[in-house]
Amino acid sequence: MENGTLFLLLGYSVAIFAVSLLGGKLSAIVTMTHTRTQLVMSLVAGFLLGVAMFHLLLHSLEDIPGPYAGELAVGCAVLGVIMIIVLLRIFRFHQHDFSHEAMAMEDHHDYGNPHGLHGSMDINPRSVFGVATGLGLHTITEGIALGASVRVGLMNDGGAILAGLGVFLAIMLHKPLDAYSIIGLMRVSGYGNRTCTLTNIGFALLCPLITVLTFLGVGLLSQLNELHVVGYIMAFAAGVFLCISLSDLLPEIQFHSHDRGILALAFLIGIGLAYALFFFESDTMHGLESLDAH
Repeated sequence: MENGTLFLLLGYSVAIFAVSLLGGKLSAIVTMTHTRTQLVMSLVAGFLLGVAMFHLLLHSLEDIPGPYAGELAVGCAVLGVIMIIVLLRIFRFHQHDFSHEAMAMEDHHDYGNPHGLHGSMDINPRSVFGVATGLGLHTITEGIALGASVRVGLMNDGGAILAGLGVFLAIMLHKPLDAYSIIGLMRVSGYGNRTCTLTNIGFALLCPLITVLTFLGVGLLSQLNELHVVGYIMAFAAGVFLCISLSDLLPEIQFHSHDRGILALAFLIGIGLAYALFFFESDTMHGLESLDAH
């Protein structure tokens, strides 16, 4: 079963690398309109929020020990939220929309520059470094969450292997946006094709590398400590995913009023997909437990 889990981990890593690389390349050949960008972001943000609450947080409650498991899980989730907010304050990295419409709207309505990359803020090597650093740290957190989630399947004899599927899909859907942000900003800043390509490859490799290292590193612990550590990691990652989801949604909701119906629908579809995956996972798990009991 361990070989099967490692094969699954490798498949996840290759897929994330591929879509991240594709997202960076798309910045050179595709210009997304503001509405299309927000539509994709709303769908992905809804899915991220659903994975944070239905998958990561609920699984952490099962793995964190003691009578104060709920308080500890929520505390770890709050720490995840705090980390992302601090990173956003320092690096101002979470920007995916480089459309002409978005840039024009921010030039016309400078509400403290909520998106934080263009408009009144100069795009320069320092701002590019800040975005790359912030998204890199965010990516490290995603890799840790995925490695810990896949580890759950191995600890439960493969029965909970679907626990990593929701996290994987959330990362795979969101990673192209992150890569598009970094490489798109670099191109706007005047970086050459070679530098952009090397950065794109390095960023695409980061999440798979951290995922594998986390999976192997947690495995060095005793089985009891391993289970507890995974619970804390998943609760922390729930806070990270929740904050990232809302940081995609709230600026658009607050400052722009266009296409409200379709964007709200996309967000609800994202949550619905995450819940459907959770329902399928739970139903499968209960079926496996019944078979084990017999």
